[in-house]
Amino acid sequence: MFSETLDKYGDLRAIGFKRQGTWEHISYSQYYLLARKAAKGFLKLGLERAHSVAILGFNSPEWFFSAVGTVFAGGIVTGIYTTSSPEACQHIAHDSRANIIVVDTQKQLEKILKTWKDLPHLKAVVIYGEAPPEKTASVYTMEELMQLGDELPEEALDSIINAQQPNQCCVLVYTSGTTGSPKGVMLSQDNITWTARYSSQAGNIKPAEVQQEVVVSYLPLSHIAAQIYDLWTGIQWGAQVCFAEPDALKGSLVNTLREVEPTSHMGVPRVWEKFMEQIQAVAAQSGFIRRKMLLWAMSVTLEQNLTCPGSDLKPFTARLADYLVLAKVRQALGFARCQKSFYGAAPMTAETQHFFLGLNMPLYAGYGLSETSGPHFMSSPCSYRLHSSGKVVPGCLAKLVNEDAEGIGEICLWGRTIFMGYLNMEDKTREAIDAEGWLHTGDMGRLDTDGFLYITGRLKGAPFCAQFA
Repeated sequence: MFSETLDKYGDLRAIGFKRQGTWEHISYSQYYLLARKAAKGFLKLGLERAHSVAILGFNSPEWFFSAVGTVFAGGIVTGIYTTSSPEACQHIAHDSRANIIVVDTQKQLEKILKTWKDLPHLKAVVIYGEAPPEKTASVYTMEELMQLGDELPEEALDSIINAQQPNQCCVLVYTSGTTGSPKGVMLSQDNITWTARYSSQAGNIKPAEVQQEVVVSYLPLSHIAAQIYDLWTGIQWGAQVCFAEPDALKGSLVNTLREVEPTSHMGVPRVWEKFMEQIQAVAAQSGFIRRKMLLWAMSVTLEQNLTCPGSDLKPFTARLADYLVLAKVRQALGFARCQKSFYGAAPMTAETQHFFLGLNMPLYAGYGLSETSGPHFMSSPCSYRLHSSGKVVPGCLAKLVNEDAEGIGEICLWGRTIFMGYLNMEDKTREAIDAEGWLHTGDMGRLDTDGFLYITGRLKGAPFCAQFA
């Protein structure tokens, strides 16, 4: 996948990040070389096949280099949430047989140092966000890792890359249910590359030769939704991924959005709710005329979008409302160029969906799980119905089992998105995937006559799977 991207988009900007208040950029050619250096560094540190490199840090270029480098080196990418306790970090690192852990701060390093004695496979830690206060054995900076990589011949890495197979595990996503230890969802190279191509096409993500997508990376990359959207889909289509600040969810995200002006954006429902609350707060402080103008513009636009969803033929009043009022609101949020706004991971309230329809920003849902490599159903500007999770991604299958009189049944999924199984949990894998390869999600829903999915709840007593949307 990366070699094709390199041929097509090598000179395009791949990554944007801020250093001392100034945006800097890395091309796809540079990205590829840095990932190769990281891969060779990991091999020098002793990364073994089918062992993992765990990454414990906020979204950054180094997260991307480390992830891609791990795959190049034949290892398994394993994200750990930055909020994880030392005990949770230890469980994931031990279960995934992590040879190397990459961290971004001294605080995260201390979590690993605390539990290193209980990690028999761990050989080294790499820190990239800040230098450790003192030199510690087997702890390396990112610069030192890259220098180690220079010592390994390119041919040695090429032979490892060429020996890899589509059905080998390359990503582990840890998800916990309501009870029990976190489960390691094993995703193959085929799972990742297929989903990055076809699920994103269903979401109307464009290749760079048509329009280079620009996205802001801020949701945890240890979650499959952010990882497939930011990292792997970005590589597939030559998108430019710009990294937000670590405090993005505490208020700085809007500043990044204004500076970057993404062409598509994904947020969990709470992120969209915060945007709504900010607009409402500003409106409440505005003068009478401005407040009335906003209410009029949103009312006209909401009515139009509810009556004729997806229509490009807008009446004069709706176009006037957008020009005079709504375009300015979207610009203030950083969405002046945003053509597609997605949400996932939890249900969205009708109030929030109606609010953004009133801003001429339909929110497109996806439905899937960690166990489906991300979205198995997608909405887009070409396939949208209010309150639904969209249609099944072309090439995938879905069915409802044990339907009741209202047509509601358990959602079962099949296709190349379906995971390999749970790491070290064959019994849980057999519970989730039946003999014909269908994944039983435990989610209840119904399909309308046009194939749009509506989630209605959970099957009582079903084992928990981690929802994408």
